[in-house]
Amino acid sequence: MNKQQETATSRVAAGRRRSWFLGALGIAALALAAWYLFAPTPVSVEMAAVESGPLQVTVNNQGQVRVHDKYVIAAPVAAEIARIALHDGDPVARGAEVAVLSPLPMDERQRREALARLDAAKALEREASLRAGRAKTDMEFAISERARVERLVRDNFVSPQAVEKAATAERTSRAEWNAAISRQQAAAADVKAAEAALLADARDARGGKRELLLSSPVDGYILKVHEKSEHTVNAGAPLVTIGDPTRYEIVVDVLSTDAVKVKQGDTMLLEGWGGGKTLRARVRLVEPVAFTKISSLGVEEQRVNIVADPVDPLGPLGDGYRVEARIVVWQADKVTKLPASSLFRVGEEWHVFTVESGRAHERRVQVGQRNQDEAQVLSGISAGAKVVRYPGNELRDGVRVTSREAA
Repeated sequence: MNKQQETATSRVAAGRRRSWFLGALGIAALALAAWYLFAPTPVSVEMAAVESGPLQVTVNNQGQVRVHDKYVIAAPVAAEIARIALHDGDPVARGAEVAVLSPLPMDERQRREALARLDAAKALEREASLRAGRAKTDMEFAISERARVERLVRDNFVSPQAVEKAATAERTSRAEWNAAISRQQAAAADVKAAEAALLADARDARGGKRELLLSSPVDGYILKVHEKSEHTVNAGAPLVTIGDPTRYEIVVDVLSTDAVKVKQGDTMLLEGWGGGKTLRARVRLVEPVAFTKISSLGVEEQRVNIVADPVDPLGPLGDGYRVEARIVVWQADKVTKLPASSLFRVGEEWHVFTVESGRAHERRVQVGQRNQDEAQVLSGISAGAKVVRYPGNELRDGVRVTSREAA
């Protein structure tokens, strides 16, 4: 083969290689264009990070502030009441006059009723005295128990947290004793009112002036004047309500299924009361009896009252004021957590979608404590991972995703 033939052959081979290359390049371009036109669009999702931090589990509901002890001064007998000069919010001292009555003449039936009310008032006074004695015994035991726990802590037999618990028990028992003393004083005042009713009627039989003075059983403030004008009232009609506004309590009703999680000493956080700070209270009582309440949707619910004592000063809050209460039933300073909106059920298991290299991957996770916003992760995912919030039906394992913020 001469030189000219070799040159022609090499030109033909080069042309063939160029044709193959251009053909392959064209096929690749067509494949890329087809993929771009017909490939599924990445799903736009909202992402969040798995974090490590504090977590609180709370029972939430609206509650109200109320005076710890209210005393209703009522008319012991049917009488003409003089106009009451006191107004709502006025301070009153123990023994101060709050109302003046002119009892109507008693017939035999009314006298028997007055004697029965006197006997009942004396029985309640005896009961209040016994309860006060029991409360004093409980307080003395709590004081000695706190001292014993302090000695055990100094000797490193128990943890320091036991002192706080014992101190809380002492404060609670002391408050119960003070309340029992106040109830005893109120019962004694009821006895005097019942005796005064009979005394006024006896004076009338002798032709003397009939006048019955009602006094305040405690130091406090007028919460409400029920009867302001001069007129005739029946026996038992409320005249004045007196309370001590320095002793408030918070009452929150919750579902009975939530009440079983709450225990004495739990922290209650008060928000939405009109101020800029969160106030603290401590649960004193979970009432042992539930009551039926109709929800806004017309569903019957069994609810339980949770009563708490303020820890922080309540400031301008008064009797009947509304608050938003959160009762802390569980908390931890550092846990692995993710948004509760990322979780979805697969049978009896919890799953999430993680985002890795632009694709969604379904993962099974074990969940611990949770609240309405966040959930504790025990296993299945670690802090720093990206998860999909509000996963929709279009998500599948391996589907390409893009951040909604980026989109």
